[in-house]
Amino acid sequence: MVMGGFSLLWLHVLSISAAKMKIVEEPNTYGLNNPFLSQVNRLQPKINPAAISGPPHLHRLAGKCFSMIESSYKYEFCPFHNITQHEQSFRWNAYSGILGIWQEWEIENNTFVGMWMKEGDSCASRNRQTKVLLTCGTSHKLAHVSEPHTCIYWLTFETPLVCHPQSLLVYPNLKEELQRRWDQAEQSLHDGLITQQGYRKLLRAIFEDAGYLKTGHLKTGQVKTETEEQNHLQEETLDRCTEERNKLSAEVQRLKDILKHHNISTFLSASEETPALTTPQILGNKRRRGDPGVPNELP
Repeated sequence: MVMGGFSLLWLHVLSISAAKMKIVEEPNTYGLNNPFLSQVNRLQPKINPAAISGPPHLHRLAGKCFSMIESSYKYEFCPFHNITQHEQSFRWNAYSGILGIWQEWEIENNTFVGMWMKEGDSCASRNRQTKVLLTCGTSHKLAHVSEPHTCIYWLTFETPLVCHPQSLLVYPNLKEELQRRWDQAEQSLHDGLITQQGYRKLLRAIFEDAGYLKTGHLKTGQVKTETEEQNHLQEETLDRCTEERNKLSAEVQRLKDILKHHNISTFLSASEETPALTTPQILGNKRRRGDPGVPNELP
């Protein structure tokens, strides 16, 4: 009897252990979004999204989200907010995380070419980040995702809002004052008063003031303020003009001496001898302007 009772008790203990093991091994499809986890353990962004910016006709995408499933992951893109990745797996610790939070535009050749989502979840020694490329499409949808570099993702988002060839131009969306600054920078580059590097710095300052790019957080003194940059440009322009004027005056005097040596009279008036310095004409900016040609309503 004692042995029989002991066997029954042992079998009972084994059944309880087996039941507990079964509970632990039960597949979990929620990952970090498991509703039974505390709020602290769910997705937590490191920073807040930047302000909505860029072409006004794209602002209507704010507050909407678009998803796609590729391989074993679901990607969800919320314009001007964030982008997330959710592993479609029965693993108890299926991954679910943030691939980036809306921060700034990527601008090339007067064009908004992509949206940068940065400061996502930690990945090795960096944070995950994603560039969303905007392409023309008949509807709003995520079309493709890749990881060209570790922890850096590229997503292609199709939308009819960018089908017009001028719908992503930067210049037409700038305030008038910023357009004037761009015109002046273009003229200074054309006249050789600034270098390509200086021109790019001026453009970046314009885009930062417009809210299209994040303001660079560099060491004090590493980058000049906008006022300092403008003052430096004015001083550089004045010095260059003075230098050119002196060269021109010396050349005129040299030619006059040659004519005098050959007994040839000159009939140049004082105003003709040294051309007056005039304000340079701003180059035409038609190539930077454009009509977005976008629909009035969101399809």
